[in-house]
Amino acid sequence: FHLSNIAKIQPILSLHDAETIIHAFVSSRLDYCNVLFYGLPNCAARSLQLVQNAAARILTKTRKFDHITPVLASLHWLPVPVHPLRPLDAGFLVIPSANKKSGGFRAFAHHAPYLWNGLPLHVKEACSV
Repeated sequence: FHLSNIAKIQPILSLHDAETIIHAFVSSRLDYCNVLFYGLPNCAARSLQLVQNAAARILTKTRKFDHITPVLASLHWLPVPVHPLRPLDAGFLVIPSANKKSGGFRAFAHHAPYLWNGLPLHVKEACSV
């Protein structure tokens, strides 16, 4: 919402004023409480990255299909982390013990966590199937 309004008035603003407005309305909100981005699914982090890319394009008057990485580097903006660091045991489920005599290893309560722990991380973090 703010980006579209900034884009409308951007032609009458100086570069310094446009940069100040974008920092006030966009960058500050992306930076505020960025510790909450830890463990964010890739699709949500991608949405935040798209907002940052749009702000950089408005500020530098870059076309939609130009590469954004050099633009972000020229503005000294770090990208939104797409793959946050996770502890080694993150996302793993505890496998309950099972009685071998009664076929407990075939039980859903035992086998489902076993299968989940075997999935690749990108599948576990997917927002949809």
